[in-house]
Amino acid sequence: MGRPLYTRTVFDSKREASETASDPEVASEEKAGGRVVAGVLLGLVVLAGGSYVVAHQVTGGKVPRGTSVAGVAVGGHEADDAVALLEEGLEERVDAPLELVVGDDEREVTPAEVGLSVDYRESIEATGGSDSWAPERLWTYFTGGGDVDAVVDLDETKFSALVANLDKDLGKKPVNGAIAFDGAEIVTTEAEEGEALEEDVARNAFLAAYLGPSQVVELDMTTQEPEIGADAVNEARNSFANPAVSDPVVLVFDQTRVTLAPADYTRALKLDAEDGALVPSVRPKKLAAVLDDALDGAGGPVDATVALRNGRPVVVPDEPGISYDQDEVNKVFLEIVAAESDQRSAEVEAKTARAEFRTKDAEALGIKEVVSDVSTTFPYATYRNINIGRAAEIINGTVLKPGETFSMNETVGERTRANGFTEGFMIANGVFKEDLGGGVSQMATTLFNGMFFAGLEDVEHKPHSFYISRYPVGREATVAWGSVDLKFKNNTDHGVLIESTVRRSTPGSQGSVRVRMWSTKVWDVSSSTGERYRFTKPETRTLSGPTCVPNSGYGGFDIDVKRVFRAVGSSAVARTENFNTRYTPSDTVICKD
Repeated sequence: MGRPLYTRTVFDSKREASETASDPEVASEEKAGGRVVAGVLLGLVVLAGGSYVVAHQVTGGKVPRGTSVAGVAVGGHEADDAVALLEEGLEERVDAPLELVVGDDEREVTPAEVGLSVDYRESIEATGGSDSWAPERLWTYFTGGGDVDAVVDLDETKFSALVANLDKDLGKKPVNGAIAFDGAEIVTTEAEEGEALEEDVARNAFLAAYLGPSQVVELDMTTQEPEIGADAVNEARNSFANPAVSDPVVLVFDQTRVTLAPADYTRALKLDAEDGALVPSVRPKKLAAVLDDALDGAGGPVDATVALRNGRPVVVPDEPGISYDQDEVNKVFLEIVAAESDQRSAEVEAKTARAEFRTKDAEALGIKEVVSDVSTTFPYATYRNINIGRAAEIINGTVLKPGETFSMNETVGERTRANGFTEGFMIANGVFKEDLGGGVSQMATTLFNGMFFAGLEDVEHKPHSFYISRYPVGREATVAWGSVDLKFKNNTDHGVLIESTVRRSTPGSQGSVRVRMWSTKVWDVSSSTGERYRFTKPETRTLSGPTCVPNSGYGGFDIDVKRVFRAVGSSAVARTENFNTRYTPSDTVICKD
């Protein structure tokens, strides 16, 4: 402890003033003496102040004498000079690799990878190397010194990333214990401890080693306990899993008794990690599917419809169902599934539900006869057999009630492999290219003609960009998922059943697509095709790349097709509709490597 630079005395000013005022002679003498004392004190202050200024001029802004930072001597220098000396003295050490030892693993890491760096300016300021008039600062300059640590910065983002990578390479994540079901069997995952670095310990170790003499960082992996341990697994197995597969569960819906076997319902059960325990719960959708299977479809009412049976339309009656609250069933089921044998049944509030579209409604649709029957042919190609056949399979049996609109894209869905389609040729930007669902336009064209001659309302259709000779000229349609659709509306008072079938092509024979519309015949529809006009010539395109498909071009043209409506049994024309189609030329395509 250094000696104090100055002392301060406190006077009782009120008492002194009182005594002086009571004695005039004393007061006069004291006034004179006071002037002398004041003069002396002023002189001392001036002398001390001058010395203080001199001391500041000697020490101001300089690092205390005898000071070194991380072994680099910087004492007695101005702050800026000391910073430069420290940078020079630590030049080789600040970027020197650290040797990291974790168990048997040894590797080098650079300070930059760890996020370590030196704040040179802050290191000098920490020694007292700053310009200040504070007395203690002047005192420190003469009495301070010694070796101090450098001020080190740590980029926490880089450091955390390094620890995470080390854990990934050298550590092991703990494995939570778990219980699942495979039918009536219990599948147990045993808990396993993991290993990881403790970030706080690693941080301190790196900071201590940085700029140190050995620069070796030794770390140990610490044990990481799983959230779900063996005790939690045993508890869940004994309290829930074993009872859950011990016996069937019985649910009574109104007067319908349903018995569920463990092998069937365990797929609707799960145990989730929650606050260190395995907590059972129900998968609502899967339990609903289990109940639907057990109720044989009676879980919900089924609408009546019309379907083809042995080549004729037949009304399929509606089916009643059982209406119940799924949330209530979930709760009740979870309560009894792990109960004792004599408590594994419960009643569920339920009632019989009837379909909205009943048998009498289906009968009133009047689907009884063929109102249009069209076919188109296509040349052999495996992709055509697959894609056209799949589209026909999906569309077949579709029923349109009065006022409903058919959409081919919505009905068929996206043409993907998962949906049963494969790659085939289609038109894009005026040229042929290969894509999933190629060839489906054959189905669209046949369906359009079925709609055309059934007298239904054309809502949306798009002809091919250039004419394809196997299609009826001016009376055809293409589709493309997400952009081009075929839509038509049942604008009659009767239902319409669409029948679509495919006869596959072979290397020696063409295939065919047939569409029949079943309903009650309202119109006799005929078609009148005009002459071709406004001819255009093809161009020649030279393309390259693996997707290029060569083509021999031909010209484009316009054509008009009239749809003529006559009432059934009448020769009088009720109305006509005009369909104008403009075909662009099919350009010649030359493929070049």
